[in-house]
Amino acid sequence: MAANQAKAGVTMSRGRLLLTTGGALIAAVLIVCGAILPAQFDVDPLGLGKLTGIIRLWAPAETKVGAKSGSVPLAREYPQGFRSDTVEIPLTGFLGGRFGSELEYKVRMKKGGTLIYQWEAVGPKDTRDFHYDFHGHTTPKPGGGEAMSVATYKQAYGLKQQGALTAPFDGIQGWQFSNSSDDPLVVRLKLAGFYELIPSGEAGNEAGVIANVPAAQARPKVDPREAADAARGG
Repeated sequence: MAANQAKAGVTMSRGRLLLTTGGALIAAVLIVCGAILPAQFDVDPLGLGKLTGIIRLWAPAETKVGAKSGSVPLAREYPQGFRSDTVEIPLTGFLGGRFGSELEYKVRMKKGGTLIYQWEAVGPKDTRDFHYDFHGHTTPKPGGGEAMSVATYKQAYGLKQQGALTAPFDGIQGWQFSNSSDDPLVVRLKLAGFYELIPSGEAGNEAGVIANVPAAQARPKVDPREAADAARGG
């Protein structure tokens, strides 16, 4: 009989069992909602993850991306320094002839170099009055028998363009600008990146354009009256 009483003494009552089970469920819910969800899934329904700092343990799944896109590295370093320039290029009306109404302006770049650009033709209202040819090419030495590599990026009518270029080869990159309107205009060109300005008279800057000066001073050989009118938006 004593043995039966001792056995009965360790048997948990139904009420206590329900209370213990309920407490365990509440504890499990707190652990899941307060720790596991914030740490593993960035979900914090109780705010405990933020309060305790556990939510900082969460990180999204990672997908590894290669260091190259095809053969081009996504991150590059350059031997030359970063620079930026503003070039104001005055063009005469089409009656000024090829010398005044159109020109080629380029910069020198190494293969893989990056150029960020923005230009706008100030003056004309009709996009059909202004044509540009965005292209680049290598500069073989005279008489060397070396073939020239040429890349054409865009040929179109329009009054502005902006974007970026990664040079496909060592050479010169830039634009042929042509004004077919009656009035003079100014092309305002902004450049930034890894490139070199081409000195006056050399291939790519045969027109002798001077960077970082007002339009009236950028082309000394152009009629200064037309350049001044264009700079004023006339």
